[in-house]
Amino acid sequence: MKIFITSILFLIPALVFAQKNEIVAKKAVVEKAGTGFSFTEGPAVAADGKVYFTDQPNDKIFVWDEKDGISMWLEGARRSNGLYFNAKQQLVTCADLHNQLGYFDDDKNFHLIHEGYNDGLLNAPNDLWIAPNGGIYFSDPYYHRKWWKEGRGEEQDVRGVYYLNPAGKIIRVIDDYKQPNGLIGTPDGKTLYVADINDKKIWKYDIQPDGTLANKTFFAPHGSDGMTIDNKGNVYLTMGKVWVYSPGGELVREIEFPENPSNVCFGGKKRNVLFVTARTSVYTLKMNVKGVD
Repeated sequence: MKIFITSILFLIPALVFAQKNEIVAKKAVVEKAGTGFSFTEGPAVAADGKVYFTDQPNDKIFVWDEKDGISMWLEGARRSNGLYFNAKQQLVTCADLHNQLGYFDDDKNFHLIHEGYNDGLLNAPNDLWIAPNGGIYFSDPYYHRKWWKEGRGEEQDVRGVYYLNPAGKIIRVIDDYKQPNGLIGTPDGKTLYVADINDKKIWKYDIQPDGTLANKTFFAPHGSDGMTIDNKGNVYLTMGKVWVYSPGGELVREIEFPENPSNVCFGGKKRNVLFVTARTSVYTLKMNVKGVD
């Protein structure tokens, strides 16, 4: 079923901060790829360049194809929020219905990966990144959901970030945030960026061999609901607009969208399309840079 397809172009100025190697493609404009959703989130790119994203209030996952547009992939998605494809091309999800990590197989059946910490429920896994070794970093903030049982509250003593290693052992790696949210790691598995959205700060860490984090370093003065990285190492943040920072923490670009972005990734067969989830719609922008695995 194909829905909400439009070719309307929003002539929003792409250039805000000029740079010698411009990251946005020449003459590119923000394009609305689909609309009519309640709240879009969690974009994740598959190996073929298709982007999967959630409409969490409506409990659905949709897929965007560069040529064919948007179609519904799954209805009854366990209130999926953040998504990410693993090395087996299984769609891993922060499943907010029962505060779990899991994945959907080729038949769209859900399989539990992990739930709980210290004999209690997780608050609600929100965003995730899968490291090159298969370990999973995920944020566990607290946003109360209307679909939870009456009386269900904040389960953990802190709003933390966790690491689930390939053997299935979980550890808490961050415990000093007001509200962790978006996170992303570098493709070499050496660096992790994490947003404390309520404190309006992005922090940068060195990833240790055992999955723990070291050398907490201030990176950018924003919160962020979601993040991605391009092949130049630039980090993309979503807070009111898309903010792009160099690996050294210098502001490269600000990109405006008609609605406030919630999350971002690169899609398309060439991985050169910036795909942005933004409240009731999703948007695309052609780029000179590309996404990374």
